[in-house]
Formats: sequence, C-alpha cells, structure tokens
Amino acid sequence: MYLVHAHLELPPGDHLPPDVRELVRSSIVPSDHVEHVAVHPRSPSRLTLGFYLLADRLGEAEERAVRVCGRLLCEVPQLATARLTGAGVPLMPLAFEAQPVD
Repeated sequence: MYLVHAHLELPPGDHLPPDVRELVRSSIVPSDHVEHVAVHPRSPSRLTLGFYLLADRLGEAEERAVRVCGRLLCEVPQLATARLTGAGVPLMPLAFEAQPVD
C-alpha cells in the first residue's frame, strides 16, 4: 500500500464546496483500489487528497492517483473547474536527517 498526495486547485474566485470530504469519499469506487482517502482543504480554493492505494509499485500507485483525480474532476460537478497541480508520494524529511549518536 502506498500513500500518494494529490494537489488540486480551483481557479481564482472559486471555492471548495463545504461538503468536499463527502463528495470525494462517496465518489471512490472499488476499481480505484483506494483503501482510504484523507481530504485536506488547504485554503478556500486548494485541496490535498491523501490516497492510500493498493499497488505493486510506486509508479503504479502514483499513476492510479492521477487517474482517480481525473475521474473525480470529470464526474464531480463541484470540482469540474479544479486542476491537478501535482501528485506523488510525500517524502518524510526527518527520516533522512542525521541522527545524534550518544
């Protein structure tokens, strides 16, 4: 399973619907292979979706997240004006920092 973050942005002046979480979650179908989706509004016009996807490899998970977003933008009228600005597995910076040695 992979966590892939997808970033959506609405045009200036457009705002996310108040029920965006329910809209996104109810639009996920079994063939998406999404085990869970976390919905994080970042501003009135920006949204990050955290997809927990079943996939055999990282590239497949990222491609699947992009396809799911494309479908959401086509099928959820309230997101029709949004655009996908990026998708990828989030890096964990603390895991790569030097650790003190006692």
